[in-house]
Amino acid sequence: MKVRSRHRLSELMGSAPHAYQLWIATREVHLHAALADVPSCAPPLTIVVDARESGAGLERTLHAVEQAGLVARRRGGWNLRDVLVLGDAAIPPAFAGNVRTLPSLETLRSALAASGEIDIRPWILTLKAGDRLAPVALLAYAAALLAYPKADLLYADDDLVRDDGDRHTPHFKPEWNGELARHHDFLTDSCVFACDPAAIDGAWPEDAIRACTSPQHVALVLHHRRARPLPVIPPARRSLPQGLSPMAQELPHVSIIVPTRNHGELLRMCMEGLAATRYPSFDVTIIDNGSDEPDTLAYLEEISAAGVRVVSDPSPFNYAAMHNAVVGALRGPLICFLNNDIEIPEPQWLETMAIAALRPDTGAVGARLLYPDGTIQHAGIVMGVGGGAAHAHRFLAPDQEGYFARAYVPQFVSAVTAACLLLEKSKFEAVGGFDAANFAVAFNDVDLCLKLTARGWKSFYEPRAVLIHHESKSRGTDDTPEKKHRFAGELSALKRIWHTDVEIDPYHHPELSPYSEHFVVRL
Repeated sequence: MKVRSRHRLSELMGSAPHAYQLWIATREVHLHAALADVPSCAPPLTIVVDARESGAGLERTLHAVEQAGLVARRRGGWNLRDVLVLGDAAIPPAFAGNVRTLPSLETLRSALAASGEIDIRPWILTLKAGDRLAPVALLAYAAALLAYPKADLLYADDDLVRDDGDRHTPHFKPEWNGELARHHDFLTDSCVFACDPAAIDGAWPEDAIRACTSPQHVALVLHHRRARPLPVIPPARRSLPQGLSPMAQELPHVSIIVPTRNHGELLRMCMEGLAATRYPSFDVTIIDNGSDEPDTLAYLEEISAAGVRVVSDPSPFNYAAMHNAVVGALRGPLICFLNNDIEIPEPQWLETMAIAALRPDTGAVGARLLYPDGTIQHAGIVMGVGGGAAHAHRFLAPDQEGYFARAYVPQFVSAVTAACLLLEKSKFEAVGGFDAANFAVAFNDVDLCLKLTARGWKSFYEPRAVLIHHESKSRGTDDTPEKKHRFAGELSALKRIWHTDVEIDPYHHPELSPYSEHFVVRL
């Protein structure tokens, strides 16, 4: 009850209209004060202010750069070599002696090439005219470079700022998430990077940023911006009326496992969705965990006669153990764990997930799951919420996109739910499958994903695969004393093994509430 109350209170406080202003006054001030002075060992830095589209707000930008430079000189940090303005905007008189104007990318390329040493890429910080730097920005970036000397790009959090200085709409960013960055440019004009002058051509600075290979995140709001790029939600894969797409025809066989107990109408719904699924080759294994309803038993006999493999496992419910027991005999090479209370509204879901599962850097792949009313049930799992783990964006309304559209954008996440989880059989077996001793019912999917991540196989959230989850209809909810005791033990094991009560999810943020599934400000 205390945890649920804390969740509700955190949600209300973090989403209140003035929550960010309260965070600035109560938390950011302490984060800035905690920054230690650093030795002046960072390489020279050039700041490039882009005024090609507009010079509005240029004086405010240059004033903020000047203040950040003063802090860096006083407390250590970057040696600010040059401030360059790209475009033909007039330089305010107060800065005329300290700022150079470059009319084109060609002149910028020449200037940076001349300023750098042979085989050493100059470090650049880009801003749009009207953007502002936090006074501690150069100090914080220098401290980060000392901590990550092999990085060639450091990116920070940002917010939006009005002409009167009012800050709003912060973006607390994750640790590096390359898949998310493909759909949302959260780097441009909120980072410093080692720039190859030869890369200055076409899209500036995006092309030069994309040439960097070792990004690191600085978890401070260092950029206050007039505007920033929005996420680009990719379109859903379209069904082809004539059958499978050329890509789907090359995908490997999938073995699908569906556990069930009674509720034959749910299993029938799931099986009808599988029958309509467009995929070149898959088989289905049903694990019957002691069904005794006549209608369900009759339906199991019916589908068994039609060629569906039905395995009887009447032992006390242990999700992890019953799945481990059947995996070895599956054809694979892909396996899909699918709850019997899953409704399948579109036929391309398995193809969409399989494409992601075959990536060499990917372990488990999860779908976007909806409740029957259209709200989100699962959009990836966030570690640490409530000390354990929770579904991101749970109960998000159909007309909402979530935190920077992350409910609708493919990305790496720390874990995905086994209500619908696809992965390569060899990877599942390489990590020992599910942990049936510690996670019989809850968190076995989270534990599996974290074991895969430890081997270098990240979990992948694929929102273009959309399914409807009639959650826990067969097993029921954890509302009896016995089930509550079992759940408490599994939560304790998750904390003991994976330290979810103290560690921050790398795809979340330390300044987002650890008591909310909706990415609200921590207060």
